[in-house]
Amino acid sequence: MSRSQQPAARGAARTDAKPYPIPRMNAWLQALGLDGLKPIVLALLFPPISLLLLMLAGAWWLRRRPRLGWSLLLGSALVQIALWTPAGAEALATLLLDPPPALSRPAQLLERPPARGRQLILVLGGGRTEAPEYGQVTLNALSLQRLRYGIQISRQTGIALAFSGGKAPGLDGPSEGELARSIAQHEFRHPLRWAEDASRNTRENALLTVRLLRDEDIGRLILVTHDLHVPRAMRNFERARDTAGLSFEIVAAPVNARERGADWDWGDFLPSPLAITRSRYVLHEWLGLLAGA
Repeated sequence: MSRSQQPAARGAARTDAKPYPIPRMNAWLQALGLDGLKPIVLALLFPPISLLLLMLAGAWWLRRRPRLGWSLLLGSALVQIALWTPAGAEALATLLLDPPPALSRPAQLLERPPARGRQLILVLGGGRTEAPEYGQVTLNALSLQRLRYGIQISRQTGIALAFSGGKAPGLDGPSEGELARSIAQHEFRHPLRWAEDASRNTRENALLTVRLLRDEDIGRLILVTHDLHVPRAMRNFERARDTAGLSFEIVAAPVNARERGADWDWGDFLPSPLAITRSRYVLHEWLGLLAGA
């Protein structure tokens, strides 16, 4: 049985665990008022800019140290080509994050209920985007994919649905929670139980959600987010749960999960815009894990 088919795998709070380290990167940026620099820093760290800079460094070293220069040029070129292919993106995801497989049968959540308490589906927001056609900001593609999948699970199982997402710096207008509440109600005809709308990142998603769950008899939280975001989201929610002294299970319901063991075809080794997007997402989540975000 796969990890996603074991609802009880992420179980009760650990009474003997050491305190989790305090997340650093987001806390530092927010404390210094430098949230706006985060996109610039990430753009420099991620491909293609980081690899292009490496190629320029290689070209600069060609006359002085030819072996080093050619190594940098050819190495960065090969890495770029690999990251632009679906096969390379999946290899990187498996190596750095080992994302979970899809929740193949939502009905299993009812077949194996928690030992106590109710179940709750929680969709994590993935951001907002400007949308002139709507006259205001709206949920971006990541958030909409997650919300749609959460609604599907909720309809199939009858488990209540909630949402967590506020306002990241840079865009005015309604929060993710407000937008999700409206979209779920008016476009999908599937109202949310509640929406947390003050969080700005994954850590705050966890902290503010767990605060809301203190007064609810929740035995299992079903976390809906993208497969690559699952490791960081699970770590933050487990940390927040354990710190609060609660003991509900946490089960991942990943969006956009890749089928494991599927055969490759020749197209998987050709460059693709979706592949470079996925590679960048992998690196974003991996750096977030390293930074404690």
